[in-house]
Amino acid sequence: MSTPRTMPALLDEAARRHGDAPAVVDGTTQLSWTELREEVRRVSRALAAAGVRSGDRVAVWSPNRAEFILTFLGAQCLGAALVPINTRYRGEEARVVLERSGASVLVLCNGFLGNDYLGMLTEAASRSGSGGSVVPGLPRLHTVIDLGSDGVALPWNEFLAGAESVAAVDESVVTPSTVADILYTSGTTGVPKGVMSTHAQTIGVADVWAKGASLAPADNYAIVNPFFHSFGYKAGVVAAITAGTTIYPVPTFDPVALMELVQRAGISVLPGAPTIFTTLINHPRRTEFDLSSLRFAIAGAASVPENLFSDMLEILGFEQVAQAYGLTECVVATQSRPDEDPRHVAHTTGPAVPGLEIRAVDGEGEDVPVDADGEILIRGEFVMLGYFDDPDATAAAIDADGWLHTGDVGQLDEHGCVKITGRLKDMFTVGGFNVYPAEVENVLSTHPDVVEAAVIGVDDDRMGSVGRAYVTLRDGVELDPEALRSFCRERLANFKAPREFVAIRELPRNASGKIVKRELS
Repeated sequence: MSTPRTMPALLDEAARRHGDAPAVVDGTTQLSWTELREEVRRVSRALAAAGVRSGDRVAVWSPNRAEFILTFLGAQCLGAALVPINTRYRGEEARVVLERSGASVLVLCNGFLGNDYLGMLTEAASRSGSGGSVVPGLPRLHTVIDLGSDGVALPWNEFLAGAESVAAVDESVVTPSTVADILYTSGTTGVPKGVMSTHAQTIGVADVWAKGASLAPADNYAIVNPFFHSFGYKAGVVAAITAGTTIYPVPTFDPVALMELVQRAGISVLPGAPTIFTTLINHPRRTEFDLSSLRFAIAGAASVPENLFSDMLEILGFEQVAQAYGLTECVVATQSRPDEDPRHVAHTTGPAVPGLEIRAVDGEGEDVPVDADGEILIRGEFVMLGYFDDPDATAAAIDADGWLHTGDVGQLDEHGCVKITGRLKDMFTVGGFNVYPAEVENVLSTHPDVVEAAVIGVDDDRMGSVGRAYVTLRDGVELDPEALRSFCRERLANFKAPREFVAIRELPRNASGKIVKRELS
């Protein structure tokens, strides 16, 4: 049976096939597949009552919870696109995403981890301009809905009440080629770019991931990866929907709470960044919990310690472990094959998934030999449509023959398996999250003590990489690492703030004046 290619059709098929079986279990909230379909349609009508139309963008700034799922599916059933916002973002970062996407509705969870999201956003937006009745400075944003307990905006229940005024929405406008989501990635310039994917692409890549993981209705999937990230959203929620797998949203990573959930709910699928598994493996209370239900895991999104996959099998008890490689522009490009030797899994991310081609090329665009470094190029049905409202950036990323130039450096072995060895792009990964140095450097350069800054990633056993900032300081100023770190954390998500700061007399440069980061260590 072929998988439906639009979200409304996928929901209907899941409800038809799985009916009263549990679809989402979020604390005391439990929805069957039939109830999920009904609640999504109620949210869809409420969004329509709030003025959302086909082609609009609906932003969500929230941790993993049932309402996040209801919101993005409700928007997609209207023909609107999801724009997720990282829960670690500060006001300015969120403002830029909202402005660039032109989102008309924002669903946020004010007070999550003590964050006043709306306050931060309002302050940042007020500095950038005027106009806008809800948030001055964001004129296209007309509705803000609060999932939190602060009541700073339209409460969720009051928002849902609006559904009563709309009998039904016209889902015929939704086609496989309708844009389903726009996921923002900072990019090497520090300016966020919105990666557009269609309903068919989002469902297709999720279905491929689900099949690679052998997801089934009997599985219970604890989704620790954030819904605002493609790993938690597409390889998480949407993959589970394609397979009828029960979704357990996990809002924050608390190792003891997660092990309790595995034991209580019989969690069988638990992907995540490597730091999650290293934390569980080394946790002093691990042996207190029954983790025998664990079946499948992918540890992706960061560099992987040599022995991690063997430890996941032998210590945590997983039946199968895998690696995958992808990026926002193509969420799942490669995936380990079933029953792969864990030593091989540790060194490669597997071959291209069905529907994609992968090459490694040199600077002239010619294929490099087996086991030689080259830029990874990807072509096929899961490569993004392009960047939202940015044709120049799209043309720079996808060439005339349809190949996505990833900027990642890697090798293909004799089996076609990909090993990532570095990055052409000036980017590194902290605990599974991409950090673009240009963005951090732009912030540091605004500090009154800093003349110039250069940020690099350095290896870290737990997080994969962490940031190290080299700064040149104004005359007479001494380095104050804590002040600089606090300055960054006030303006950036905490994972972007460098862990280390090094004062340097001058930054190394080449003949053209460009900073040579390879000389920094």
